[in-house]
Amino acid sequence: MLGPKEWRLRTKRLSLGARTLVMGVLNVTPDSFSDGSRYLAPDAAVARAKEIVAHGADILDIGAESTRPGAAPVPWKEEWSRLEPVLESLKRKETKFSLPVSVDTRHWQVAELALEHKVEVVNDIGGMREAKMRAVAGEADAGIVVMHLLGDPRGMQAAPRYADVAKDVAALLQRRVSSCVADGIAKERICVDPGIGFGKTTEHNLALLGGLGHLKRLGQPLLIGASRKSFIGRLTGRQVGERLPGSLAAAVAAIAGGADLVRVHDVAETVDALLVADPILRGPSAKEAWDEALKRPRSGGALEPGGR
Repeated sequence: MLGPKEWRLRTKRLSLGARTLVMGVLNVTPDSFSDGSRYLAPDAAVARAKEIVAHGADILDIGAESTRPGAAPVPWKEEWSRLEPVLESLKRKETKFSLPVSVDTRHWQVAELALEHKVEVVNDIGGMREAKMRAVAGEADAGIVVMHLLGDPRGMQAAPRYADVAKDVAALLQRRVSSCVADGIAKERICVDPGIGFGKTTEHNLALLGGLGHLKRLGQPLLIGASRKSFIGRLTGRQVGERLPGSLAAAVAAIAGGADLVRVHDVAETVDALLVADPILRGPSAKEAWDEALKRPRSGGALEPGGR
């Protein structure tokens, strides 16, 4: 089944299919499971955002509330107090930041304020379940990410159960997409995310990554965020900072299953992996698409030394 040709954001369009798109993660929280408080200060956050651009990302996803398993909810005003100075810094002319920005939030108040700061995408781990969130995103003509979440972060890992995880997640996302469309959000603006690690066991996550065909049938851009997740640690025995190889394996598996975008912490390393994986999985033209995106000279098929 052919997937969508593009994902329409608020003012921009991201072409899909020629190569995998990369969403770079920037956490501006004091308790991120992966980055701690490294980018809480606006200057540090902007410096990291520029690195993410330089490393080859296509979109920047900024979150100011930790949603790791067991995390307590953060009041929206506190979340916004972390996010606002970063967004203000990114939109200054002297910053020269051109990458589309996505805000990772489940609070419609934060989404509404972020959209006033030229944010292109609302990435809602709550799956756009709230009518007010749908209204805010729809009124702004924003791109949206509809993610699957079982329950809420505080209790989502208690005892997650599914009859068939891939089918169940796809069915719920289909209902959420239908709700968004009914509330006036164009289908071309809706991306779906099965929520790897959000109310899923290791076995559920593996089954989801192996069953992405069910999600592809929704006909929406497909985003996978498996980077540094706990299931990788359980499989490898590695701590968060040591999960790069497992994260790359999960990303390539997702692309093989039909993912259009991957959401990652390690942008440079992921881009390197995709420079190899995409021409294999998508065809030789993916190399040209990457060369163009990275503004690299196109190399031919020159012979290279072989052997050991």
